[in-house]
Amino acid sequence: MKSVLLRVLMAAAGTFALSAVAQTSGTTAASNLPSAPSSPVSSSPAVPVPTTSKVGTINIQDAILATNEGLRDMQALQKKFEPKQSELKNQNDELEALKKQLTTQQDKLNEDALAKLKKDIESKQKLFDRSVQDAQEEVGSQQQDIASRILSKMAPMIVKYSQDNGYTLIVDTSKIWPQSPVLWWNAEAIDITKAVVDIYNAQSGVPAPTPGGTAKPATKPASGTGAAKPAAPKSTEAPK
Repeated sequence: MKSVLLRVLMAAAGTFALSAVAQTSGTTAASNLPSAPSSPVSSSPAVPVPTTSKVGTINIQDAILATNEGLRDMQALQKKFEPKQSELKNQNDELEALKKQLTTQQDKLNEDALAKLKKDIESKQKLFDRSVQDAQEEVGSQQQDIASRILSKMAPMIVKYSQDNGYTLIVDTSKIWPQSPVLWWNAEAIDITKAVVDIYNAQSGVPAPTPGGTAKPATKPASGTGAAKPAAPKSTEAPK
């Protein structure tokens, strides 16, 4: 189990939990909406109420991770924690070697030697568990900082894109049903994740990072609506 924790500890781009960010995304976006005036302004024309509702979806987790800024910062974070990853691997290897020794030699060791070996394993296990927990918390905290910073800049873009394109409701689909109230949606028709990512990349000016450390120019949004086409068609539905 510890080896699994070790392997996934630094898988920042694919596995980090953004549940707290996703849960607050609606609040953040709402905070960027223009506030209603305290009293009616008689000279302002009445805003027509849409006769139909246009609903869109966005995967906040995917959007944050797909931005050039998010990819760049997650790669830098992973590089930063490589020494810690190596340290944890060495601790894990030492612990596994002692456990193997206990399994193969416990019948041959005298009482004192056996007791000392078990005590060493217990002590190193506690140290390793604590090291893994500390590393996970530190990585998670810095991942959260990256995600929160990007979301704070992305939220106004989501609001503006939605207003410019006539959406009356945008739903976050970072989680699937039953964790999310959204049972089913047609991403091809209503998902705006890629459009928002393209707008973010163009406005941030951050070039797209590559595994080798070089960068590609940031993608500009398509003309017209100011956003690229939606992501490749997919349909998501609740598990049976």
